[in-house]
Amino acid sequence: MNVLILKSNICSRKKVRRVAKALDSHPVIERWTVDREDCDHVLRIECHSALSDSDIDALIRPYGLYCEDLPE
Repeated sequence: MNVLILKSNICSRKKVRRVAKALDSHPVIERWTVDREDCDHVLRIECHSALSDSDIDALIRPYGLYCEDLPE
């Protein structure tokens, strides 16, 4: 199982709902969460095969959202 930890601008329930269908229906994504309380609005994605932060960004960008690799 691969895990991506990404910084995002998914900061409200409305934005979570906006992107949920795309993330839920992606064939590789097993589980995802957004920590709206964290200052980086961390998007955590568990997937069966390799996805990159740019893959996820391309998936959510049409919804007016973005994500990027979270620096350590």
